[in-house]
Amino acid sequence: MTGPENTGPEGTGQAATRRMPVLDEPNGPPEGTGEPPAGATAPSPGPQGRARRFWSRRRLPAALLSLLLLLGLALLLYDVVAVRAGRKAMQWRKTLARELAERPLDDTWVLTGAGIAAVLGLWLLLLALTPGRRGLLSMTRYRPGVRGALHRDTAALVLRDRAMEVAGVQSARVRVKRRKAKVHAVSHFRELDEVRADLHTALAGGIGQLGLGHPPALAVRVSRPGRKG
Repeated sequence: MTGPENTGPEGTGQAATRRMPVLDEPNGPPEGTGEPPAGATAPSPGPQGRARRFWSRRRLPAALLSLLLLLGLALLLYDVVAVRAGRKAMQWRKTLARELAERPLDDTWVLTGAGIAAVLGLWLLLLALTPGRRGLLSMTRYRPGVRGALHRDTAALVLRDRAMEVAGVQSARVRVKRRKAKVHAVSHFRELDEVRADLHTALAGGIGQLGLGHPPALAVRVSRPGRKG
């Protein structure tokens, strides 16, 4: 779930460069935010509210759970209606009722079923209480009702390009997480301390220009290329 590891100039893939920032404007643009009249100076926008994380809709777990509940309730309702109509109850319901009445609570199958039900319940609670979408980094909000996010692999690609512009850097590998951006650069000339300082300055400026609501901390490591053969 982390950003890609890009090494060397050839690491710029087309798929990564096509990923644009994610915009969310559910209520449409706010009123009175059109273009300023000719000759007027547009006010510089400031941050509008907190940069909250994007919540995943989790369509697949919700669809699977709804389908299972629908099938189970439909089968149970059909059996109840059949019994009310004078037919015999299905064998599975008779067996289930007998097993629930006769088996003790410390039975292995009862404990196994209870454990599975508890794990599924905790999983559903975890999905309900956590936002998910860890691949998106929330950006600073400059307009009410509009939220933006940047993919972590896109942020890693931008920072890798910044690192490759520093003198002495032969290759760079960047991994961007929600709270930290880890950079490992290989330098083939210049002092490592100088390259590390220049990298830290360039990447700190690059992180600031990404416009993230919660900029990740920067960790830079510089080493010499390994010997061939």
